[in-house]
Amino acid sequence: MFIGRTQELQFLNEHYHSSKAEFIVLYGRRRVGKTELLTEFCKDKPNLFYACTETTDKQQFAKFSECVLSFGNSRSFIKAFADWEDVFSRLPDLAGEEKLVVVIDEFPYMCKGNSGIPSILQALWDHKLKHSNLMLVICGSSLSFMEDEILSSKNPLYGRMTGNYKLEPLPFSDAIKFFPRYSTEEKVIAYSILGGIPHYLIQFDEKLSLRDNIIKNILSKGSVLFNEVEYILHQEFREPAVYNTIAEAIAYGSSRFNEIGERSLLESSKLYPYLKAMIEIGLITHEFSVTESSKNMTKRTQGEYKLTDSFFAFWYSFCYPYLSELVQGEAQTVYEEVIQPNLHRISASPFENICISYLRNLRKSGKTPFRFLKIGRFWGKVTHRDEGTKPYTTSEEIDIYATDSTQTKYILGECKFTGEPFDMGQLKKLQAKLSLQGEVWYYLFSLSGFTDGVKEYAAAHPNTVLITADDILSQ
Repeated sequence: MFIGRTQELQFLNEHYHSSKAEFIVLYGRRRVGKTELLTEFCKDKPNLFYACTETTDKQQFAKFSECVLSFGNSRSFIKAFADWEDVFSRLPDLAGEEKLVVVIDEFPYMCKGNSGIPSILQALWDHKLKHSNLMLVICGSSLSFMEDEILSSKNPLYGRMTGNYKLEPLPFSDAIKFFPRYSTEEKVIAYSILGGIPHYLIQFDEKLSLRDNIIKNILSKGSVLFNEVEYILHQEFREPAVYNTIAEAIAYGSSRFNEIGERSLLESSKLYPYLKAMIEIGLITHEFSVTESSKNMTKRTQGEYKLTDSFFAFWYSFCYPYLSELVQGEAQTVYEEVIQPNLHRISASPFENICISYLRNLRKSGKTPFRFLKIGRFWGKVTHRDEGTKPYTTSEEIDIYATDSTQTKYILGECKFTGEPFDMGQLKKLQAKLSLQGEVWYYLFSLSGFTDGVKEYAAAHPNTVLITADDILSQ
């Protein structure tokens, strides 16, 4: 069953139905669903779909030639091709009245075997392919290669593409469609563990409980996801042990640049290239407080580094420390003793992101009190000047901080994914964190609803908005 990707399919179909030849670049991290998207897109269209393998140039050429020959056998008497230029130049001959889609999946493998492929395609596109009835789609999982090579101004193909699209993980609204029988709480937890990666989401059996899915499909040796982190690290990096150490350090709470270096025993001068590589493939993010200056946001030692891939964060926090036990078949014990007591904590940060996405959707539909320009998490030093006391400075954190271009209107949000209802003490604490000049709205998000006191306060104060997890799902 194919789920989601409405916007992506629309993008591809608009290019397909254009009156000219199209050259599209589609890329994204491994497991994000590129092949499945292209397969769905090609379903009702004439298509030649070739998946590159990590092999020699000679073998790649032979396999691609066979793919072309088998497709065009009814239209051509050619038995073999002389070289890459010859086989690519024959593609327009395969198209009929309806535009032909030619997909080259994992294109970096083809270029790895023959670095001249982009130059060959560039020359052919300029002189022949762009005048044909083709839609050429090249696809790749190596983000560094696709962004730094294919989309670079130095690459021969630069300026030839008619469109490029980076495929991102599925949003929460689509990801939870993989678990239609789960409760709201279970859907949020499952998403918090698996993120929006389709390959991870399909491993869960919707007929099994959340508990049984975690034990069977993540914690049990031999399951697909048990070795997933190790597989990704070996596929993406030459020094997986170093990246493993860095990810572990971040998962254990070392979010600042210097903290990560100290925990991973890496010198500052050597640390950043590793962090940068992990950022490029979407495993971590370099996050700044929403009010941080543009100047500071260019500094690698400022801000915080977070595991942005939900599954990696879950694995390093709750599975990796108990790997010996898991290998020995203690999956049920690890779940009951380590994971089950922390299910709400696992979901805390992902729930904040879900709430931010909810507000963005409200903004798009014009249902927020003002059109905010910036939204994100706030943290930093705040000076309080309470009546009758001397000014004092403390560190404050706010789950959601949004403001408009004039910085005279604000939304401050608190996100609680716990088994207890949101109470007045938590609301007052949020209100006391920042003293802002202008109009302020408070958005309170809660899994378990709100106490009567909070409900009564919100009824009397229109600037306080209450939103449950069920409200978010109903959006």
